[in-house]
Amino acid sequence: MKTIYKSKDGKKRILELYDRQLERLAVPYKDITVQTSFGDTHLIETGPLSGEPLLVFHGGNATTAYNLLACDFLFKDFHIYAADTIGHPGKSAETCLSAFGYDYGKWAGEVIDALGYDRISLFGGSFGAGIVAKTMCEVPERIKKAVLYVPAGIRNAPGIKSANMLFPMILYRITRKEKWLKNCMMPMAVTEDAITEDIYQTAKLSIDYAKIKTAMPSDVSKSKMRKCKAPVLVMAAEMDCLFPGAGVIARAEKIIPDCRTYLLKGRGHMNSLSDDEKKMIVDFLR
Repeated sequence: MKTIYKSKDGKKRILELYDRQLERLAVPYKDITVQTSFGDTHLIETGPLSGEPLLVFHGGNATTAYNLLACDFLFKDFHIYAADTIGHPGKSAETCLSAFGYDYGKWAGEVIDALGYDRISLFGGSFGAGIVAKTMCEVPERIKKAVLYVPAGIRNAPGIKSANMLFPMILYRITRKEKWLKNCMMPMAVTEDAITEDIYQTAKLSIDYAKIKTAMPSDVSKSKMRKCKAPVLVMAAEMDCLFPGAGVIARAEKIIPDCRTYLLKGRGHMNSLSDDEKKMIVDFLR
């Protein structure tokens, strides 16, 4: 059986960090698993049962445990289902889906079915926002509202734009010196303080112990996306080397029928939201 991990010990280390991060959540939660045709999908359910249901997707090669620590501003108002992306580190099936085409959207649609909702709001960042975009194309009638944060799948930069991360990554793999890993992350972070300890440890363990997937969800088709009439908020970062803000916003406004956009000025792909920006997301979804 194929595995996304380099070793059993590597998988154990990643899941130990996952569980330690979950233990730091300031709210009660429970593990649930649903079945899809692509394999079992693990989710963390948290937030008030009376809250607006919200399905959340994490970034690539990360986990939903790390993502929930960054999404704590959603806990008060929303009944959250936070999915471990299939084929990525975490507790879902290790089935790898293609970043091209719409399999991720089909998978997410089956998760919505399994959770028992006719329509639900979606939130995703980076790779997870690419999954949301694919879902909007694949099952547009199932989307109540959607937030795409520093999103893949709208207007991805050419691969050459992130080539400056390759050399430090090679040096890190050879030397295992932390300075090279941080140098690899800097084009995405822009400033050192954007590389939090949680980001660093999650990325380090994935790089050390998982078979990293470099392909991001491909740009969605305009004709498919225009079928989704749900209100959408797109938040893109001005200095994002993977999904440059100006290009993402320009294309989002052309292809998404009911679209609001917001530029995260002066920030890269890894960034933190201000209290006002968090409130913007909550108010939009609520």
